[in-house]
Amino acid sequence: MPSPSASLYVGELDPTVTEAMLFEIFNMIGPVASIRVCRDAVTRRSLGYAYVNYLNAADGERALEQLNYSLIKGRACRIMWSQRDPALRKTGQGNIFIKNLDEGIDNKALHDTFAAFGNVLSCKVATDEHGRSKGYGFVHYETAEAAETAIKAVNGMLLNDKKVYVGPHISRKERQSKIEEMKAQFTNVYVKNIDAEATDDEFRQLFEQFGNVTSAVVQRDDEGKSKGFGFVNFEKHEEAQIAVDALHDSDFKGKKLFVTRAQKKAEREEELRKQYEQAKMEKLSKYQGVNLYIKNLEDDIDDERLRQEFEPFGTITSAKVMRDEKGTSKGFGFVCFSSPDEATKAVAEMNNKMIGTKPLYVSLAQRREVRRQQLESQIAQRNQIRMQQAAVAGGYINGPLYYPPAPGGFPPQGGRGMMGYGQPGMLPPRPRYAPNGQVPGMPIPAPYGQAPPQAYAGMPGYPRGAPRGPPPAGRAPPPTDPNAPVVNGVAPRPAGPQGAPASRPPAGGAAPAGRPQQNYKLNPQTRNAPAPAGQPAPTAGAPIPDAPGLPSVALANASPMEQKQMLGEILYMKIAPTQPELAGKITGVLLEIDNAELLLLLESPDVLNAKVNEALAVLHKFSQKDSEGKQ
Repeated sequence: MPSPSASLYVGELDPTVTEAMLFEIFNMIGPVASIRVCRDAVTRRSLGYAYVNYLNAADGERALEQLNYSLIKGRACRIMWSQRDPALRKTGQGNIFIKNLDEGIDNKALHDTFAAFGNVLSCKVATDEHGRSKGYGFVHYETAEAAETAIKAVNGMLLNDKKVYVGPHISRKERQSKIEEMKAQFTNVYVKNIDAEATDDEFRQLFEQFGNVTSAVVQRDDEGKSKGFGFVNFEKHEEAQIAVDALHDSDFKGKKLFVTRAQKKAEREEELRKQYEQAKMEKLSKYQGVNLYIKNLEDDIDDERLRQEFEPFGTITSAKVMRDEKGTSKGFGFVCFSSPDEATKAVAEMNNKMIGTKPLYVSLAQRREVRRQQLESQIAQRNQIRMQQAAVAGGYINGPLYYPPAPGGFPPQGGRGMMGYGQPGMLPPRPRYAPNGQVPGMPIPAPYGQAPPQAYAGMPGYPRGAPRGPPPAGRAPPPTDPNAPVVNGVAPRPAGPQGAPASRPPAGGAAPAGRPQQNYKLNPQTRNAPAPAGQPAPTAGAPIPDAPGLPSVALANASPMEQKQMLGEILYMKIAPTQPELAGKITGVLLEIDNAELLLLLESPDVLNAKVNEALAVLHKFSQKDSEGKQ
């Protein structure tokens, strides 16, 4: 195990430098124990520094002497002993600051200059993103005495014909406190809105009446024309403060002067940023709860039409449809009400309302960051629920519903329609079975040990009365007629009226003729009834149909997502006979409605037909736009 003293820090590395490259370089000095290039935890991009551990300290010393500031992929590396204890760095003992450096002085030149005064632990010239010197740097000595000697010897000296300042390094926290003190004791004044004809002498005389002025300059361009602003520096803070109070908003040659404490560019930018953020937050809080976001708008809806649609709900302060640079509607807009109550009422009444051929989406307007966070949270929650259901059911999940195994594999992902429902020619989704014949922990809307409902046999690509292969392992076989002919060893499913599969009659009586088995409920009286001849006994606990009606018991015990799945299958059965090719897409559109409204649709055929017609209109317009876009 290498000793701590044999560990070197290697900085200023190119992002493409790897451990293998460093090993080839440092292993020439002596045997290397380990090398690690430090990387970002998320992107795995190099942070520009690495640690090289030698087996003995002597090799580390030779590497520091021979390889420090050597070029690695065109960049001079900076090597120092690894300081595991941050106390030395935080105290700042032995650390000095140098400014007004010539651009030609790099890390090596700075190191060579200051190495004469003591053992240098670290030496660095600050550079910008392009590698150019910023004109200042730092040198860290092993002892405070060496740092004091360097300050006395080099401060005020010429380096490459430039007089440099050398002093003790001051931490950012201490500098910040000094900046606050300098703000309170300022002597430099900034003046703008100066008349272009004003001379430097006139400008100086204006301020000399308040105290001793050390400098007064009007900023001018290359042609000598005034830029309209300048700086005045007083000898004392009190004189500067009196000048600011007296001359701010005063008249000078017909113009009102703006006089204030002089600020550095970074300080001004920070203040402007804070002012912008504050104004932005005030604007958001002002319109919180009254500004609505509307999308899915028709292309021909303009601001006036949008205002007319929402006027019945209250006083509108603004209504705007967003458009691109060509003036074409982007399909969304904003409506702002005078009170939150009016906005809430508009959301409740207008959301999902058909305007033209599209249902509107209306909600309270939110900042982009808030919407992104909510979407990410919803996606994460949905994925977690799906993973839990997959673990419980032991099956595969495609979309919000489960798909049964088919000969040759599972249905392709790309063949699904909206909300996970199948396209024409594909079996509608059904839950997978556990070995005991039912999904553990989930109510089952249909007993798959029996014949499928009528809509299943009417699906395109699945001929009525066609024989099917044996059921998957663990699933109860379908009921068969003992007298029916056997084809290829498999008895066909019995058909009801018009080729529809017959439902299993409840115990004690025959099934009503022509009634498709779509709705189920538990019947405690028939739960333990013996199975008819030729049929397997039903699995314990499986739902047994005996009368039409919604699966109220199963729905009551199901989660909202499971309820949506059950209602979706029943909707599909009702829509497939009239719209066999679009049943999957129509079902997906209707499932955007709340579960309570879906129950009303199932109970009222007229309302269901109206909703189906609306969905058909939406799908028709979408297909038209799609075909126009492809032309």
